[in-house]
Amino acid sequence: MYRAPALGFEIIFEKGQEGALNDRELGRRVRAICRALGITRKGGSIVFVDDNQIHQLNKTYRNKNKPTDVLAFAMQEGEFAGVSPNVLGDVVVSVPTAAKQAVRADHPLMEEVTMLLVHGLLHLLGWDHDTDAKDVAMRRETERLCRLARPGTKKRRAPGKAPASAPKRAKKTLRRPPRS
Repeated sequence: MYRAPALGFEIIFEKGQEGALNDRELGRRVRAICRALGITRKGGSIVFVDDNQIHQLNKTYRNKNKPTDVLAFAMQEGEFAGVSPNVLGDVVVSVPTAAKQAVRADHPLMEEVTMLLVHGLLHLLGWDHDTDAKDVAMRRETERLCRLARPGTKKRRAPGKAPASAPKRAKKTLRRPPRS
C-alpha cells in the first residue's frame, strides 16, 4: 500500500496499483478539484484498487455481483453523519476498469481517473444522477471540474461564485457500516 496526501484527502494505492498513475499529477488534480469545490477543510480517502477488490465492495454494499469503476462512501449523511464532521468520506476507484474505459474513450488513463474522482467527490457532496435533470447537471459539473484539473489551467473557480454544492443528499451513495 502506498499513500500520498492531497489537501484533506489521503490517496492510497492498494497492492498492485502503485505506479499505475503519476501520484504527483494525481495529487495536483485532487487539490485543484477540491479547491474548485470549496472543500479545503474536509477530507477523506481516495483508494485505488483492482477489479477483485471493487467487486467485493460492490457486492457487499450495493448488492451488485460485478466490478464497477468507482464507489463513493459518504460520511456526511445517514444516522452517523455528525460523528466526523470534517470527513466527507471515501472514493474507491478500480484502476483496471478505468484503464479499459480510457481505451474505449480513446483518452489517457489520467483523464478517466480524473472523471471518476470528480464523480465520486460530487457524490460525497450530495450530488446524484437519479433524474434526467440531475444527471445533466452532474455531467456538466463533472466536465467543468475535469477541465479545471487539467495541467495549465489557472482559473479554479469563477470570481464571486459559490463552491459547487447540491441541495439534496445523494440517495444511492454508499454509507459506511457502523463500526463496532
